[in-house]
Amino acid sequence: MKILIVEDEKPLAESVKALLEKQGFEADCVYDGLSGVEHARLGVYDLLILDVMLPGMDGRQVAKLVRSGRCGTPILMLTALSGVDDRIAGLDAGADYYLAKPFDSRELLACVNALLRRQGGQVDELALGNTALELVSCTLVCGEKSARLSAKEFDVMRFLLGAKNGISSKEAILAKVWGYDSNAVENHVEVYVGFLRKKLASIGSNIRIEAVRRLGYRLEVVED
Repeated sequence: MKILIVEDEKPLAESVKALLEKQGFEADCVYDGLSGVEHARLGVYDLLILDVMLPGMDGRQVAKLVRSGRCGTPILMLTALSGVDDRIAGLDAGADYYLAKPFDSRELLACVNALLRRQGGQVDELALGNTALELVSCTLVCGEKSARLSAKEFDVMRFLLGAKNGISSKEAILAKVWGYDSNAVENHVEVYVGFLRKKLASIGSNIRIEAVRRLGYRLEVVED
């Protein structure tokens, strides 16, 4: 699970990031509204933690712009403005839950887990065709055959499965798996797609990773 934190108070942002990473999440921080919109629109995050009071563009504007792009990623809004009208304004802008500052770390984690469960984010496996990706063991399983994946292979396969029949661009895969600020290039994606194709073939999977020219990759089920 990958979480974006949009918070201009850097010490708070970093402490939330550390708290989430301790729980096994991946987390990125940005510190202004415009950067929050740009990152959210990448489509690589499972949850947005969004402060209201941000430089340049406030959190409610960020939420509205994210939602206008048909992004369904859950939004947890943080703010020191705890009045009823403020909470209503945040929810009307597109937030899924409103948490007032200061907050207890346990309450924050409870909200994060509740929103991810609501989105179906906490599951044991992802399946397509005759193949399943076991999330706990990082293993591809097809009948009685299985193949253990490396960390990067697992992240790429999980991202492709999450897209269902949609096309995943190389840029989106890079941002999700290697990080938005990584020096990794598109060739890294091509290499790991090659690894995954071999492992899928080795277990008799009917999943194929199809390259869509100039767009990215799409999973297809090949029926006998």
